[in-house]
Amino acid sequence: MQKSVGKVLTSIFWDQDSIIPIDYFPEVQTINAEYYSSLRVQLKDILKEKCHRKVTKVVLFLHDSAPAHRALVTHKKLAYLGFQCLDHPPYSPGLALSDYHLFPGLKNQLKGRHFSSILEVIAAAETWLNGQPSEFFLSGLQKLEQQAKKCIGLHGECVE
Repeated sequence: MQKSVGKVLTSIFWDQDSIIPIDYFPEVQTINAEYYSSLRVQLKDILKEKCHRKVTKVVLFLHDSAPAHRALVTHKKLAYLGFQCLDHPPYSPGLALSDYHLFPGLKNQLKGRHFSSILEVIAAAETWLNGQPSEFFLSGLQKLEQQAKKCIGLHGECVE
C-alpha cells in the first residue's frame, strides 16, 4: 500500500451540456455558507459568459442537505442572484445526481492509478470530466427525473 497524496474537496457544477466550473477547496479551510454563497456569484458570471452575457432562463439548483446548502445566507444569495433552489429531501442519496451519475465513472477512471501530487489528481479528473460528451450530462438529468418520480411514488422514502 502507498500513502495517499491527499484528498481534494471540490464543488462541481454541471448542466445538460458540460461541466460549468469546478472549484477546488483549500485544504486548510472549512466549507461554510459564506464560501458556498461566493461560489454562486462566480457561477452566475460564468453562466452569463456561457449564455452570451444573458441568462434568460431560471437557473435551478439541486444540492444535498449539507449545512452550507441549507443556511439562510445561502438561500438569500441564491434569491438575490435570481436562482431557484430545489428542495432535496433529507436522507435521499438516490437524488444526489453527482453521486450516482458523475462520480462512479470518475472513480473508475482514477481507480488503481498512483499520483505524486494533488495537481496530478486534479488534471486526471478534469481530463475525464471534460472528455465526456454532452449526451453524458443530459442522460444524468434524465436519470434524475426518473429517480425523482420514484421518490414521489414512494412518498419521499429513500430511493436506491
